[in-house]
Amino acid sequence: MAMKRSNWVDCRQLTKQPVITAAIVFAGVCLLLLSYRHYSLYDSYDQGIFNQIFWNNLHGRWFESSLSSGLSSEVIHQGAVPSVSYRHLGQHFNPIFLLWLPFYALLPAPMTLSVIQIALVAAAGLVLYTLARQTLSPLLSLAIAVSFYGANAVIGPTLGNFHDYNPLPLLLFSLFLAIEKRWWVLFWAMALLVLSVREDAGVTLLSVAVYLVLRRRQWWIGLTLFATAAGYILLLTNVVMPSFSPDVSQRLIVERFGQYTGGKAATPVEAIGAILSQPGQILAEIFSRFPKKLSYLVDHWLPLAFVPAIAVDAWLLASFSFLQLLLMRGETPLSINIRYATLAVPGLFYGAILWWSKHPNALQPRMRRFWGVCLALSLLFTVTSNPNRTLSFLVPDSIRPWVYVPPIAQVQHASQARTVLAQIPSQASVAATTYLIPPLSDRQAIVRFPNAMQFRDEAQQTQNVEYIVADLWQMQQYQPAFKLERNLLQASIKAIDQLLQTQTYGIQTFQDGVVLLQRDRPTAPNIAGQWREFTRKQEKGSRE
Repeated sequence: MAMKRSNWVDCRQLTKQPVITAAIVFAGVCLLLLSYRHYSLYDSYDQGIFNQIFWNNLHGRWFESSLSSGLSSEVIHQGAVPSVSYRHLGQHFNPIFLLWLPFYALLPAPMTLSVIQIALVAAAGLVLYTLARQTLSPLLSLAIAVSFYGANAVIGPTLGNFHDYNPLPLLLFSLFLAIEKRWWVLFWAMALLVLSVREDAGVTLLSVAVYLVLRRRQWWIGLTLFATAAGYILLLTNVVMPSFSPDVSQRLIVERFGQYTGGKAATPVEAIGAILSQPGQILAEIFSRFPKKLSYLVDHWLPLAFVPAIAVDAWLLASFSFLQLLLMRGETPLSINIRYATLAVPGLFYGAILWWSKHPNALQPRMRRFWGVCLALSLLFTVTSNPNRTLSFLVPDSIRPWVYVPPIAQVQHASQARTVLAQIPSQASVAATTYLIPPLSDRQAIVRFPNAMQFRDEAQQTQNVEYIVADLWQMQQYQPAFKLERNLLQASIKAIDQLLQTQTYGIQTFQDGVVLLQRDRPTAPNIAGQWREFTRKQEKGSRE
């Protein structure tokens, strides 16, 4: 009997070992890539926002961020100066950040946030395997977990800036496991944590509620969950968040759902009413850019061998998430490498598990080969899409015209740039270009150059920043193919020239295309000559 039990334990350990290996490989590769991204200065604005929020939280300035203020409606639409006292909760409500704060406190740095993100996603795959094992064989469960780690919608957002949806797969897979086990205390705990992720994360719970009512016939649980999630979303976006700032109605609704409100500011309740009163517009929005939207769905289905496309449960469990994304305007919601893709992932994978539990004999050799090909294609498409420029050392950013920055050039420039950044005092106020913001974001006053060079202090007095630092080299590399970098380079040079003419700032360092200016300090003659030569070459290049 003891021998039989020992064999059973050994067998169980053997079935678990591959998925743990897959999780370690996933976490290790992501950690290496994000470490390189961080060191080579490819982290961008959102990484700086969240690092500043966490850093301010450590110092008792709860959810304050001058960088987040730079994205507020007051600054963007009314031309106000960013404020150090602005609370990010007016744009996105993320109380779950307080759970990650003790880990961030161990090493307060932007890279720590990336480590937290990787850990959350890697852990989600392990819970997914446990969830699959409730009804599926070890082999099939392993295939689903590996497909999760190989999905573009998982890898893409993970290989980018820290984002607020990153706990959703872990929380929702735990919630689905609670459904299978009928652990209702865990179920409601996970539901509450999902609501704390972000104001619109509750949309995923609406889909779960519909599934519980229509497929599980768990009416009271489903209806209670739907009412709780819907009520929380409406209360948060109509009452709580507007108490911090008017960004929900004046910026977020206008930017994402303005086509239904006539481009005017509206409360979420008014926006929902406008959407529901225009069924024709809803259909037009869903089917507009149809090839793009179909491609987006295929990207989601591919790592699971298209099973979610034919699984009713998968459609139900991702219904409200997909509806939200399809109704939003702009390119960002339909990018498989951006955080929004995370919303649909848990429902699709749980839906695939439910489908396989009803079709266990479908895993024939031909299906296994097809699944393997699909997963390989998903990985290939992920690499070639160069998610969030994390793979720019490997994949060209543009073919026509050719834009490729070799890794040796990235590392050498990053080393030079960091020597310049080291000259800025840790508590000094600073304006920096996008890719220099994350390493400088552990301070109270930082804004994005050339958009802003002033900030409002805690007394709401307008101040000029003490330092301005701009990475013009980075913009030069990408300007041949990307209009954004080209415009930013021109605007940055123009702004610096104006500052030098008024003598309000002087260039202290100009090294490898990174220029550092200090307030009320003159420019050394030799550096002034370097700057004139640089601008002369830039003007000549733009004419050609």
